[in-house]
Amino acid sequence: MEESLDDFVSELKNQIVEELKESYGEKTHQRWQNPEYMGSMKDSDGYACLKGVCGDTMELFLNFEGEKVKEASFQTDGCGSSQVCGSVAAELAQGKSPDEILEVTGEMIMEELGGFPADDAHCAFLAAETLQEALNDYMVKQTKE
Repeated sequence: MEESLDDFVSELKNQIVEELKESYGEKTHQRWQNPEYMGSMKDSDGYACLKGVCGDTMELFLNFEGEKVKEASFQTDGCGSSQVCGSVAAELAQGKSPDEILEVTGEMIMEELGGFPADDAHCAFLAAETLQEALNDYMVKQTKE
């Protein structure tokens, strides 16, 4: 009996994973399993924390070296979609100048993931907006120095 229950649970888990991959795509699934650039950053050059329409909070941290982002990271208390989008936003900022970061949009994040369900598009826009606010924080600090 226990073995058949284990088999059932294993099969159910595999089915759920396959349905997630079908809905979100392989790239999103891989990023969800292995999020990159997750974590806070002390003494960041640029920082933002925004709350999305769904209630998720996204934080983005930027450190610059010269005119390019040397390091970017994010944190979120949100769902897997917010986590994936924050990870992509931080990745898209890596090695970029402020002008290049200004070009990062929610659409770009979804495109990078190879598509994204419309119901979760707000997560991509939250990540992009948070990145833009972190850049704004950096730029304001630069004008004060």
